[in-house]
Amino acid sequence: MTSSTFNKNRMKFLSELKKRNRLLYTFGWICWIGVLATMIASTRDEREVMNINAWIKPFKFFLSIAIFTWTMAWYLFYLDKKIKVKIYSAVIVVVMSVELFIINMQAIRGVPSHFNISTRFDQSLYNMMGIAIVVLTLWTLYIAILFFRQKNFSISQSYLWGIRLGLIFFVIFSFEGGYMAVRLAHSVGGLDGSPGLPILNWSRSYGDLRVAHFFGIHSLQVLPLIGYYIATKKLQVFVFATLYFLMVASLLILALYKHPLVQAQL
Repeated sequence: MTSSTFNKNRMKFLSELKKRNRLLYTFGWICWIGVLATMIASTRDEREVMNINAWIKPFKFFLSIAIFTWTMAWYLFYLDKKIKVKIYSAVIVVVMSVELFIINMQAIRGVPSHFNISTRFDQSLYNMMGIAIVVLTLWTLYIAILFFRQKNFSISQSYLWGIRLGLIFFVIFSFEGGYMAVRLAHSVGGLDGSPGLPILNWSRSYGDLRVAHFFGIHSLQVLPLIGYYIATKKLQVFVFATLYFLMVASLLILALYKHPLVQAQL
């Protein structure tokens, strides 16, 4: 693909995305600006939180939320319940704004945003994030139910089932994130903050529950892409989804048994 063709396809995608959901399209751009801003901040601010640059976590969340926001903006177009879509779109913006505000505020303060209950103030912020994410996850479950209830779609069955299963997997592994919240840690077998992989920071010494969480929630993008570009029948989507689920479950079991995804060299 030439650069000219790529640019045309990119502009076509952005134009279509804007038509599908202007609110989430706009919020997505705000998040992409946040990605750039935190990248710059990480080069100018050398402070560390849990042994990594203080701006790495805000960077990762801006990036993840930008992808999630535009993903949902694309999928929601296929639903007939437009009022529900508008409400859910607003929920995404409110919840993710709360998350990003707290995560960035804690980065400015130079303290952890997650699992931080060291003071009453920090605990209240962490609880607020937890409540917000539960609300979003339950709403996403409701959106998944709408995709199952609706009978008529203008898209292929393989693509539709990729979206349906992607949403269900997203919800399941979002609640797996709740298990980390209950434990107040993502590492298993050691303390959070051990040496990890670049950027991702997944532990290289202990089990890390974030690995399964990452691959689980991003099934929201993986399964629909398989259904759209590769699978020609919904059975093929089911087979791939089953294998993908088993892979993510294996990553979760690996972490629970205290094994890192990539072992640190001694």
